[in-house]
Amino acid sequence: MTQGSESVRFGKRTTDTVLHRFERWARDTPAARALIAGPDSLTYAELDARADRLARRLLGSGLPPGALVAVGTARQSELIVALLAVLKAGGAYAVLDVRSPRSGRRQLAAAQPLVLLTDDAQHAALDDGGGPRVIRLDAEAAAIGGPRAEQPADRPADPSAQPASDPPADRLPGSAGAQPGRTAAVLFTGAAEPRAVPVGNGLLLAAHDGWAEVARPTAQDRHLFTVGTDVTAFAAGWTRALCSGGALVLSPRSGWQPEDIRAAVATERVTVLHTDPAGAARLLIEDAEQQTLTPAAHRGADPAARSLRLLAVSGDRLYLDEQATLQMRLRPGARVLNVYGSAECAGIGTWFELPQLPHPLDDPEQISLLGTAFPGFRAEVHGGEIRLLPPDGGDAIPTGDLGRLRADGLLEYGGRIRDRITLPGGRWLDPYPVESAIRSHDGIGAVILKGVDGPRGPRRLVAYVAPPPGGPTGAGRVLLPDIEELRDHLAGKVLREESPRTVIRLRALPRTTTGQEDRDALPLPIMPAAAGRPGSKAGKYGSAASQGETPAGCAAGCGGVGLGFVALILTNLLWPGSTELGGVPQPWAFLFFLLYVFECVAFGIGVVFLFGGRARMLRQRRSPSLTVAAHLAVSYLLLAWWPQDNLYRLAAKQDWPRQAALVYAFNIPLMIAGVVVAAYVVSKPADPFDFHDPVDDWPDR
Repeated sequence: MTQGSESVRFGKRTTDTVLHRFERWARDTPAARALIAGPDSLTYAELDARADRLARRLLGSGLPPGALVAVGTARQSELIVALLAVLKAGGAYAVLDVRSPRSGRRQLAAAQPLVLLTDDAQHAALDDGGGPRVIRLDAEAAAIGGPRAEQPADRPADPSAQPASDPPADRLPGSAGAQPGRTAAVLFTGAAEPRAVPVGNGLLLAAHDGWAEVARPTAQDRHLFTVGTDVTAFAAGWTRALCSGGALVLSPRSGWQPEDIRAAVATERVTVLHTDPAGAARLLIEDAEQQTLTPAAHRGADPAARSLRLLAVSGDRLYLDEQATLQMRLRPGARVLNVYGSAECAGIGTWFELPQLPHPLDDPEQISLLGTAFPGFRAEVHGGEIRLLPPDGGDAIPTGDLGRLRADGLLEYGGRIRDRITLPGGRWLDPYPVESAIRSHDGIGAVILKGVDGPRGPRRLVAYVAPPPGGPTGAGRVLLPDIEELRDHLAGKVLREESPRTVIRLRALPRTTTGQEDRDALPLPIMPAAAGRPGSKAGKYGSAASQGETPAGCAAGCGGVGLGFVALILTNLLWPGSTELGGVPQPWAFLFFLLYVFECVAFGIGVVFLFGGRARMLRQRRSPSLTVAAHLAVSYLLLAWWPQDNLYRLAAKQDWPRQAALVYAFNIPLMIAGVVVAAYVVSKPADPFDFHDPVDDWPDR
């Protein structure tokens, strides 16, 4: 089954490009704002002139036609200048991740560019000396007289004005025209090992035109992308602003911080926001709730987002109830688009908004609709897998996602193939239907179902659940169900063998830099058979570990008792006469002998704990330094009594030097050890998934 539209046609013979569209706006509206980034803001004329100068310097350095240039800089205004300059010079660009140098180096290795455009701050992190030829952007900026033309930001610039040192204003290769099939950009997939995807001039322009026909951008729009600059949504989506005469609102720093986005939307009067589901929820629900003392009464349009007319959400699944909630937080008439696409289609493929529904649907919390194909593109479902067809007439592109075409003509999302779980017996389980059924619980906003292998037992299904953004809380704890309540909720909805056996409750699900739920970053539960293994991974939200620790605890206790009796035998060898009880009457002699036994057993347990207790204490995920101190303190509290008591008994009562030495060698360190243990007990365990206020430890089973 296939859906599509022919509103936008792919011109195989046209020489029009996204660069031509930008240059047209630079000629027609030179004084209009193109980039809004604090002191780095630029008009269309300034941006065009700076890109021209950098392009000529690239050509002067010997850049051949069609060469791939990787751009790695934290200054987003410099990044846009570099992208336009590469296109003007007739090359292709690739944007690197500078927030994570490791990721950036992997992208560099995957793309294998001829030239790396970067600056001093990122050069050493991205390039180890054996990669492409490096051209430093900061050196280029200094050569042309600073990061921008020296004129007031509100004064129109003369796009024809060029420094005397520049070559004559002959037409640049990219401005003269380009073949539609020639590569314009190399985009990266969001996988752990990035894959370089070439995108031609024609496809990049067709993606812009398809977007423009749906979103209807205007020259008055101000666009803000919350994702990283290396993500396809930005690396291919900057054209949505600069090819329609609008402005790009950029972070004056290396990238947007979550706490800065809300202020930027309100201050810069952003009209089109491009983000992921978590970013949209944070902006319109979570941050909005924190701005009012009465969250329950603040369910209407958000005053801070009153300028928004379009919210484009991409990067991960967006359920219908989430989309409806976002719609309610915007002013009347504003639109919320669920955008679905791939790097091979320059970031677009299908789109959906609520007015496309022919009638209300039941269970909106279990349905994610991808809608219809963008004009010029096509979408089909083959063997249950969604495939996208770009307008160049090439082969269908498998997305790795499952879906179905509904009777109403809308494409419905059905999960990812790579997330499938192998059950005992070899049967496959698609977790998405089970996750959707779990999500129908009133207290759950997000869920991931994952198969976790035990050391010797069968695979266990674990449900990781998080509350809805701005959802109900009570007495400082999130109202999330335990495993028994969750099983009761799923009864009759999913098969018993497909129901989770463990539930782990989190403040929020971890996500990748592209906005997708990160299944690999989820904490592992404490399995009964794995709890006693040193180094086993567990979080504070895992299931109870007492059953699994019983054998290990028994072994430690037995070993401690054995070492204690060895110490009892060695006592008279080390301290002759210290345990002599011949002159002590009963029952006191027996009680003192019992004291000696306890001291020796405590010493034996202390030895076992000294060598085996640290790994268990580290599982509590408290401060590492405090854990080491507490481990040594507990060991000392157990070890010290045997030598201390024997030395005291042999010391004369009036031997003040020895008495003082014993006090400072044993008593005072014992007090310090007690204080360290008390600090360790009251400290809060570190939980990388507890992103907000602390929550109680729930006794999950």
